[in-house]
Amino acid sequence: MGVTRFHRGLILLAVLVSELDASRLTVNQELSNLFNELWTLDVNRMQPGVDYSILVQGKAGFVDQGSNVARDRASQPLFSNVNETKLSLIPTFSRFLTLLDNYEMSTGVAERVSTEEVQENNLFLDAVMDTAVMKRAQRYLVEKGKSSSDLRQFKSQLYLIWFQLYHRERNAGMDSSGFEHVFVGETKSGTEIIGFHNWLQFYLQEKHGHLDYKGYKARELDIPDQDDHVLNLQFSWHGLVKPVGSAFMGASPEFEMALFTVVFLINTQRSTTVLVNIDQCQMELVVIRHGRSLGTAYPRLLSSNSRHLPRSPPQ
Repeated sequence: MGVTRFHRGLILLAVLVSELDASRLTVNQELSNLFNELWTLDVNRMQPGVDYSILVQGKAGFVDQGSNVARDRASQPLFSNVNETKLSLIPTFSRFLTLLDNYEMSTGVAERVSTEEVQENNLFLDAVMDTAVMKRAQRYLVEKGKSSSDLRQFKSQLYLIWFQLYHRERNAGMDSSGFEHVFVGETKSGTEIIGFHNWLQFYLQEKHGHLDYKGYKARELDIPDQDDHVLNLQFSWHGLVKPVGSAFMGASPEFEMALFTVVFLINTQRSTTVLVNIDQCQMELVVIRHGRSLGTAYPRLLSSNSRHLPRSPPQ
């Protein structure tokens, strides 16, 4: 018991140090340039107001971590429309959708991966690697000496980062993976939501009545709108509350995987936070390792609609 508490204390200290470091971050211009290039290359991205529509509604209130009581500041769902027909015609999206029901929701419950599910993982990675987004990310990583130019080796590296199963709960079986945590979401000890940083999973869970959007989270003068590429938000899922979550809106799975794979591989520290400007948004990208695999990864929106840029003086 004492050892467990000690390790939990070390993890908490690492997160606090990471947050302190993040407050002193300067914009990583090299990664900003790369990620804006990936943003431009992301032709599969869904367009707001065209391929999907959201209603950001009210600002969510404070909720203690572990509490499952949250005042609802959004009387309507976040998503009012998503073009599912278009999604089904895009290989990365259609193959991504086949993966979402392959996992146990709760940590501590060992995952059982069938041969069919391994094949689905591989078909998804094949589609991702065939996109201009991931090809450009691979080229950058090869230049940095972090990845191989050999496609089979690069695919194995991606599989290890995103799909390799590992223990998230002590004294449990192989109960988690980077993909499950980031894109699907998990619950821990039946008391809290962990991970769950994908807009499409959010939409589907909301559509099926499993998720209730409570409102957005933002700084006082930075009110989000329906065109924002990243949202910080609060929601409940199967009766549990996530006080603050975050997700890209409309982005393709290959874009998110490329971003977080790059951040994961350029640094070997357990926790990495980089400050970047992508399109009109300034955000921190947070990546935490679980050995040679991904523990978690998410964007933390700081400002949108170019509010982080210096204002021109009045003429």
